This record gives sequence, C-alpha cells and structure tokens, in this order.
Amino acid sequence: MVDMELVSLPGELIVVPTHLLYRAQDPLAVQLLFHDSIQGLIPWVFARDLLAAGTQAPSGTGDVRIWPTRTGTEAVLHLLLSSPHGSAHLTTSLSEIEQWLRSTYQLVPTAEETQALDLETHLTRFLNGTP
Repeated sequence: MVDMELVSLPGELIVVPTHLLYRAQDPLAVQLLFHDSIQGLIPWVFARDLLAAGTQAPSGTGDVRIWPTRTGTEAVLHLLLSSPHGSAHLTTSLSEIEQWLRSTYQLVPTAEETQALDLETHLTRFLNGTP
C-alpha cells in the first residue's frame, strides 16, 4: 500500500490510498487499485515496463503517462491517467515505486515474463467469455 496524492486545485492535494498489485500469472502487467470512499476500489492496469520506464524518464502516450521529477529523497513520480470519464494527476514517492518494482522483477525477471505468462489459460477464458 502506498499513499498517492491527487493533484486537484492549485495547491490542494488529496491523499489516495493505493494498492500496488503484481501477479506472476500476468507478468507483463501491474495493477493500481485506488480506494474511493464512494465507489470502492478503482483499478488501473497497464504494462510493468511502462511503469519502470516512467521512473527514469517521461513515458507513455494516451491513457497513461508517467514521469519523474526531482532527485534524491525528494524524488516524485507523476502519473497522469485519462479515461472517457475524466483524468487524474497523481504523485507519489519515486523511491517507494522503484522498491516495489524491484520486488516484481525478483519474482519474475524480464527475460522470464513470457515463460510465466499462461497464454493457453487466458485464451481459453477469453474464448469462453469468462474472466
């Protein structure tokens, strides 16, 4: 769990408790679950490589854009998430995200992602219309 801050009106930050999820069964993706007191958990799923790239330099186009600012203990990671319902600009500790990402790469290294991906099961579920 990490606290992200929703950047809204100038100077106003709203803390958004966020669960970071990674599953070896879906090794190419990361999931952010934002806790909203009205709607419950709101999921965002995108490529783990996009998150990793965004910790180093501006990355992403379209719905997910990620970039770092500052250095050292004050380093911040920005996430700009867009959907047909609106957009959200969130910030969080860059070092916390980097540490979490390292743990995902220990679980499933980059070179082993396709081996860990169970394509047959995913394809069968898709064709049968089950989640």
